[in-house]
Amino acid sequence: MHKVAVIGASGYTGVELLRLLAGHPQVTVICVTSRQQAGQALGEVFPSLAGIYDLTFEAVEPAALAERAELVFLAVPHQAAMGMVPELLAAGCRVIDLSADYRLRDAAVYAEWYEPHETPELLTEAVYGLPELYREQVRGTRLVANPGCYPTSVALALTPLLRNQLIDPATIIVDSKSGTSGAGRAAKVDTLYCEVNEGFKAYGLPRHRHTPEIEQTLSDVAGRPVTISFTPHLVPVNRGILSTCYASLTGVSSLPELLNIYRQAYAGEPFVRILPEGRLPNVSQVRGSNFCDIGLAVDPRTRRVIVVAAIDNLVKGAAGQALQNMNLMLGLKESEGLRGAALFP
Repeated sequence: MHKVAVIGASGYTGVELLRLLAGHPQVTVICVTSRQQAGQALGEVFPSLAGIYDLTFEAVEPAALAERAELVFLAVPHQAAMGMVPELLAAGCRVIDLSADYRLRDAAVYAEWYEPHETPELLTEAVYGLPELYREQVRGTRLVANPGCYPTSVALALTPLLRNQLIDPATIIVDSKSGTSGAGRAAKVDTLYCEVNEGFKAYGLPRHRHTPEIEQTLSDVAGRPVTISFTPHLVPVNRGILSTCYASLTGVSSLPELLNIYRQAYAGEPFVRILPEGRLPNVSQVRGSNFCDIGLAVDPRTRRVIVVAAIDNLVKGAAGQALQNMNLMLGLKESEGLRGAALFP
């Protein structure tokens, strides 16, 4: 059995990691940490996990934790991870960081959108953990930067078009909606029930922090710099990301041909489902699963393609993708522990 630990296990991403890891046949969780919840039983803090784990939240230093676990998940806020990763790596651990601290390769870009980076020397070593694009690099690394939820949906939605030079990258517009769990578990006025229920709003304009991450991946795929317009929205659901991507077609404009290109691009991918013509994704059909559902439409009047992608922000957008990366890093079957169907209705 492979021994793993979860640092920062008291948030939504942490508990989702633990839910998924509980069903993994080749991994055991040996430690969960939380400074605020230290000393409390995991089942008391999260009754949904009562009887599944016999663990108590600890407050341990990374080096001490590295002596007990071969792989560590970091489910901590941005800027916190970079203070832990060097020590964990030095102690011989493999690390999957679910924050944004190692997603951007350029320290100057990170500083522009976040704060100055404390360990820029690790940025070029970290592998961006989107298996559908960087699978082989993930297998051989000791540090994975787990992608953000919006960037995951957008990259999977647009990659086949950019790789085949079927759209003009300068025309890309992305309109995304997220459930409230994407804002984290900490109490904030903007995510209180009465603030969110019956509401629907755009936020983070014009500089949402996921923008450079999306552009970095799309630029990799296109082989040239890509700049997009990105607008995120908050909707009154617990889970889910729905990204609607628009771009002007430069080549193939037949919907059946485009769908065939997508099916070929994702043939053999265990977690990407291309919907048939006439069907579009719904977040309710991926909830609780590691699937990304993709549907397409073509507007012949404007010669624009519309690509819609749906994921669960806590699974394929966070914890599930982290397990997918863990399986690759440990030499396990990529879909192990992730075969569950979506929770519907």
